Amino acid sequence: MKNKNIILISLLTFLFMGCDNFLDSDNYIKKDTSNFPETSEDAQDALTGIYSILPSVNVNQCSFLVSELLSDDRLGGGAAVDRSWAALDQVKKINDNMFPDFWKKMYQGIFRSNMLLEILDVVETWENPEQKDIIAAETHFLRAYFYFELCRMFGTVPLVLETEPVNNPRATPEELYAQIAGDLKYAINTLPATKFQNSKDRLGHATKWAAEALLARVYLFYTGYYKKDALPLTDGGSISKQEVVTYLEDCINNSGHGLISNFGNLWPYSNEATAPDYKFATDNNLKWIGESGDNNETIFAIKYSALGDHSTSIYYGNQPVLYFSIREQPDYNDIFPFGQGWGAGTVSSNLYEEWEIAEPDDFRRKASILDVNDEEEGLTKYTWGGSMQIQETGYWQKKYVAINARQTSADGKVNCVNYSCVLYGRTPNFQVDNSQDHVLIRFADVLLMMAELKQDVTYLNRVRERAGLKPLSAYSDQALQNERRWELAFEGLRYYDLLRWGIAGEALSKQNGVKVKNNGVDEVMNMGNIKERINQTGGFMPIPQTQIDLSSGVLTQTPGWGNDALY
Repeated sequence: MKNKNIILISLLTFLFMGCDNFLDSDNYIKKDTSNFPETSEDAQDALTGIYSILPSVNVNQCSFLVSELLSDDRLGGGAAVDRSWAALDQVKKINDNMFPDFWKKMYQGIFRSNMLLEILDVVETWENPEQKDIIAAETHFLRAYFYFELCRMFGTVPLVLETEPVNNPRATPEELYAQIAGDLKYAINTLPATKFQNSKDRLGHATKWAAEALLARVYLFYTGYYKKDALPLTDGGSISKQEVVTYLEDCINNSGHGLISNFGNLWPYSNEATAPDYKFATDNNLKWIGESGDNNETIFAIKYSALGDHSTSIYYGNQPVLYFSIREQPDYNDIFPFGQGWGAGTVSSNLYEEWEIAEPDDFRRKASILDVNDEEEGLTKYTWGGSMQIQETGYWQKKYVAINARQTSADGKVNCVNYSCVLYGRTPNFQVDNSQDHVLIRFADVLLMMAELKQDVTYLNRVRERAGLKPLSAYSDQALQNERRWELAFEGLRYYDLLRWGIAGEALSKQNGVKVKNNGVDEVMNMGNIKERINQTGGFMPIPQTQIDLSSGVLTQTPGWGNDALY
């Protein structure tokens, strides 16, 4: 059930609460290291406090939304007043402090991780001999995750590995990635090799398999972007490509994870309350695999709850889904089963058209993208320019979007409500209804990373086979890049792939001239010289000016963002 055992949404109101000072290193809490943790349960609560950071970032600043709007697959969307989305889409800024909450929350996570690692020895008794080691390993994994998020957003950041207040400058890429690699290697070597099928009671926790997969993602980004041939370690050693391949082989062969049989069953539009009334789902015999333990394709996910509301926390619900959903329609029965949101991240027609040309028989295209003019979708009417929607193409993504179901009330009236209201008993409120988990790593990505590392078409063809496509006869970089774009569309990976392949500027420039409707008026996208902006900034975002000011100038701005032309 979505209402129970949600490890990532902590009901605790304290646990290593950092403050707003530089790098969030001060500790203002009711409990401190003199009385916490005292028991193994305290240590587990502290770990939960670290996990609770994952869904808590202001949605306009979270890396998922930011990277999607930066990619060539999406436009900014929303209304004209949503200036930050349009700015991100064009690699521009609207002010000098666009990402203060992201910065704060990532360093809160790092601070909490550092503190837990410092005080684990305080606990003298444990439920079992392995519990302390597992908590330590999960903490190392999470610290690595927070630093990787910061590095992909800003390029380099200060490296802080203790709870004492510090005022550090940016570390080098080598120093940061050595720490990330070391933390993940620790997690891999420490976490038990328990198959997915035997660990369903720990959904939402980091596992050995998640650490192996994340290490591969880190390796590919670091070696690709910085043109290196190995991932450094803090002891002066390194992790080679072959070692990463060995880790992925372990994940593929021993984890119990795999591809589910039907790509369409990964996404909530095929849930049992919605599918019988959704033409695309019935035409393709779809049945959602769900999020409670049957989906062995998910390796690591942020777990969300159906308990969220404005009196507790809106972040119990999946806020990016709200933002990516279709802007106000006169009647959502007309576009059933798609629900209400803020209209961010409209899909570029380039993606749909290029996909259709390259793979005309690829089921994943219609399973991932809603074409409002497609009769097979079963929409009765779509209203353009809803609530002054801009950059509208007629294409919306279907993976992370509000999904409705039909519910009959006591008086016999049939209402259109979020599926969580039917399946989990929520009282309808479209701003907090979305309980869909955010999958950060799934098995298909592992196969595609292995294909890229080994340049082996076998792994590509496993993913293609699930999509009903003919096998390729040989590996090529272009085939790999296409397959990642199709399979992993709208999952927060495309922009980082473009950066590490060195083709971001070229790809983003293709958005110039894309036909859109702005508040119902036909126009075309004008991205300007976005390739030059990528060259100037390296594709990274500006550090909040407030952090630079707090550091008394020890921190320096991300290269390229001091240019007023980027406004």
